[in-house]
Amino acid sequence: MTGPVRLLLLGGTGEARALAAALLDDGVDVVSSLAGRVARPRLPAGEVRTGGFGGVDGLVSHLREEAYDVVVDATHPFAAGISDHAARACPVTGTPLLRLERPGWSGLPGASEWHWVDTHDDAARRTAELGRRPFVTIGRQSLDAFVGPLREAAVLARVVDPPETTLPGTWSLLQDRGPYTLAGERAVMGEHGADVLVTKDSGGDLTRPKLDAAAALGVPVVVVARPRPAAGVEVVTDVASARAWVAGRSSLGG
Repeated sequence: MTGPVRLLLLGGTGEARALAAALLDDGVDVVSSLAGRVARPRLPAGEVRTGGFGGVDGLVSHLREEAYDVVVDATHPFAAGISDHAARACPVTGTPLLRLERPGWSGLPGASEWHWVDTHDDAARRTAELGRRPFVTIGRQSLDAFVGPLREAAVLARVVDPPETTLPGTWSLLQDRGPYTLAGERAVMGEHGADVLVTKDSGGDLTRPKLDAAAALGVPVVVVARPRPAAGVEVVTDVASARAWVAGRSSLGG
């Protein structure tokens, strides 16, 4: 390989932003790709593209046209679609692929007592069984799964951007963006009188305080488990390991 490594970074997370900055310092030619689903995203350093690729075939074409040497998928743990597309497209073009995914919350104290479910539909049904004043923090794109089972409940739904789904009149919408604090989360849940917390296993520290607040308040927790990772893709859990992987690919000539 001659010249700097050209890398496509599938981003949108704090880890992706940190990795982009680190790789730019290393002299890597980084292009960060954002899905464009957040109205005011936090932009990484370096070149940024926004929007989808057009499925697996579109991503294959993009990888070839832009002549990327490597791809790092540092998208959200629940961005299963683009992760699947990357896992299928990269072998077609022979482009090395790494998955950077923050550790989940399953190892936290008390996690074994949470109500773990596989889908948002399951989460909605379980929540309806547990309480009538849920604090729902699963993002705007999945709220429609909760509307039916929780139509009569006093839901407090927290989102970054307004949802496209029409919400029941009994619901309240809170637009806010992390990071959050334990004191702040206790206040939100206490003021609402939350009797159940609903979240998904996003992992990391930015949104963990709601779990600590639920534990302190004795509020049950419903957690949507992560999608299974794509088979055959190497996975690391921290930025330093991803940075080292890219450096290794550079020393091998891609």
